[in-house]
Amino acid sequence: MKNWKKSSLLLFGLGFSVLGNWIYFVAINIIVLDMTGSPAAIAGLFVLRPLAMLITNLWSGSMIDRVNVRHLMIVVDIIRGILILGILFLSSVWSIYVLVFIINVFGAFFGPSSSVYITKAIPGEDKQRFNSMMSMINSSAFLTGPAISGLLIANVGVHVCIIINGVSFIVCAIAIFFLPDVDSNSRNVRAPLSLKMIISDLRLVIDFSKTARFFIVVYLLFQASMLIVYAIDSQEVAFIRIHLDLTEVDYGYIISVTGVGSLVGSSIAALVAKKVHYRWYLGLGLLLGTVFYIAFYASFNFLTAAASFTLLGFFMAFSGSGFTTFFQKCVPADIMGRFSSVADMSLGIVQILLTILVGVLADVISLQLSCLLFAGLAFIGSVMVCFKVLPSSRSVFFHARDKEQHSSL
Repeated sequence: MKNWKKSSLLLFGLGFSVLGNWIYFVAINIIVLDMTGSPAAIAGLFVLRPLAMLITNLWSGSMIDRVNVRHLMIVVDIIRGILILGILFLSSVWSIYVLVFIINVFGAFFGPSSSVYITKAIPGEDKQRFNSMMSMINSSAFLTGPAISGLLIANVGVHVCIIINGVSFIVCAIAIFFLPDVDSNSRNVRAPLSLKMIISDLRLVIDFSKTARFFIVVYLLFQASMLIVYAIDSQEVAFIRIHLDLTEVDYGYIISVTGVGSLVGSSIAALVAKKVHYRWYLGLGLLLGTVFYIAFYASFNFLTAAASFTLLGFFMAFSGSGFTTFFQKCVPADIMGRFSSVADMSLGIVQILLTILVGVLADVISLQLSCLLFAGLAFIGSVMVCFKVLPSSRSVFFHARDKEQHSSL
């Protein structure tokens, strides 16, 4: 971007949307749990997003890389804002599932689009700092969103939380409207979408993967750990409400203190971004984050759960910033949408299966035992990531990527 005023507007728009998402997240989980009383029903909510991605990602990447991503982000956010408000008029869990699924279908376009926009708009030397600041803003939303949601639910009910999330998408769309285009000279903007094009794009992604084997290995190991983490995330509210026997407000507080840790972690990550290489964020952040996932599901009261989640948030802030920077520096911007879509589609299948498996095991065997087992698997994956990225022999690869990014400016 030409100056940090423009990037600040992008940070504001995305950050406000994330705040609304966290307020909504607590509310929608409480709604479904109160309707059903089942951890498996909560897991069903977490399945909807990867299922939507599975359906759309085969062709969405081809579209994202050929349209004006700024315009696409605006349209998607407006539609999501309107659809979120539709939840207010639903009274059954199945109708909620259907609408949330449709919202996630549109959301499947926003993530890759925003990644492409950020990659093109933010200069290479500023990417790690920008991503750390984005992580810091996300952490602030992580801190305040659940607390706000808990207070609103306790005092005025869940409907206000849904309204705030709908409005947050509209505000984000307005902020993006005032940002500059990065696709004004795209040669593919008007190319029609076809089956032949989709197949060609799939081959392009496969060819890239063959030439970037180290990146692919690290990407898959990191994503494997995160998919397991996402699967057990689906049981957070059930673990807190049922196993620890805590209240809705306690749940909001625990999620909020996670935000405290994440905010502190991302703030430090932003401050030392020029001094500490992102491969350390990527490796150690993930390793220590999974350690405290294990600690959380081994907790026995509010204090132990809150302490574990605070430290989890701290280290995962580094991990997220490191991985985002790693991805942006290794995947060319002109195929990023297609790569993200194909990868997300494949990973979505695994996420659906893992989330369903965790939910079923929680109902059939033991909520705590099943979550501890999967958290242990995530830890093993994080150890493998560290062995790949942290040895000094690997620094050559990362410094080569840094030089490529700088020379392309």
